[in-house]
Amino acid sequence: MSYAKKTKGGYYGIAEYKDNDGKRHQKSVGRFKLKREAIEHATEKEKELGALNIDLMTISLASYYERWYKIYKSNQVSSISLSRYKTIHKVINNYFGDKPLNAIKRSEYQEFINWFGKNHAQSTVSKLNSIIRACVGYAIDDEIITKDFTHNVQLVFNRKKRKVEYLNSDELVKLKTAVVEGLNHYNTSRYMILTAIYTGMRKSEIQALTWNDIDFLHSTIIVNKSWDDTKKAFKSTKTESSNRTIKVNRSLLNHLADLKTNNTTMVFQNVLGTIPTSNALNKALLSIMSSCGIKKQGFHFHSLRHVHVAYLLSKGVDIYAISKRLGHSDITITLRAYSYLIDEYKAKNDTLIIDKLAEL
Repeated sequence: MSYAKKTKGGYYGIAEYKDNDGKRHQKSVGRFKLKREAIEHATEKEKELGALNIDLMTISLASYYERWYKIYKSNQVSSISLSRYKTIHKVINNYFGDKPLNAIKRSEYQEFINWFGKNHAQSTVSKLNSIIRACVGYAIDDEIITKDFTHNVQLVFNRKKRKVEYLNSDELVKLKTAVVEGLNHYNTSRYMILTAIYTGMRKSEIQALTWNDIDFLHSTIIVNKSWDDTKKAFKSTKTESSNRTIKVNRSLLNHLADLKTNNTTMVFQNVLGTIPTSNALNKALLSIMSSCGIKKQGFHFHSLRHVHVAYLLSKGVDIYAISKRLGHSDITITLRAYSYLIDEYKAKNDTLIIDKLAEL
């Protein structure tokens, strides 16, 4: 039964309802000048709550989160993003179990972040927190909770960065030579590695290439789509700025022409009709590196994109041109992510800086 509670300057409207277990709950609908208005609004809220699925009132955070991403996200995000949502659900379920959403306090959520952050990097913790915060926002709109327990949370993360050792110029030339020496049109992985070395393209962009994307006359490669490893289908590029035309050298195109023997629509589709996956590419890359005596910690196929950029920087190529080549929307992204990767490039510029300062 709804009622009004007298307060200074008016009345609070209070709506009452019961959950499926018969437990009584109360919800304030605000303060009003007249008692009659407070009761009217409280009565309306009671009717609204009565029509609502009362199960949500006692739902756990894990169950609500799962319900939320399946309703609002599953048909809107890529398979990779959907996999992230599922992983976060497992994390929430493992930590909170069946704890009701409306019983979680801010301090408890902070303890959760502290626990998760011990073994995860800043970007991972930040992504998890932002997704859970979005979910909690919907819970507030559903009137399951009234306060955002994720508000003002302090992000905790593992500050030990995983070290990745990149190739210097000599090692890059050594790797390229080894890749070329073992080229065979039956094994398209080597051709994909060579393409990454010469273009700096993302793995999914290379996987998605068709023969129509390669202009042998003008020596260019058009990037206008990417490849979904899970669904085995085309998808849009990472960002709008990723759609671009890349100028390439004749040597790469001559090698890629060998793959026309496979009579496929897609450039790197092998004779079995499949396109090498991340695992296959990383396995092939590490095998080639091992064969020519190159050992690098944390190095994988995507590292070739970093090395491509650092190599161009070390040769004095304009940073703006490199940024456009990579498909970055902002030149600062290129500067922040890649300018420090090759030691010899850094040493060269340190010397240049000292020489220029000496001219003052």
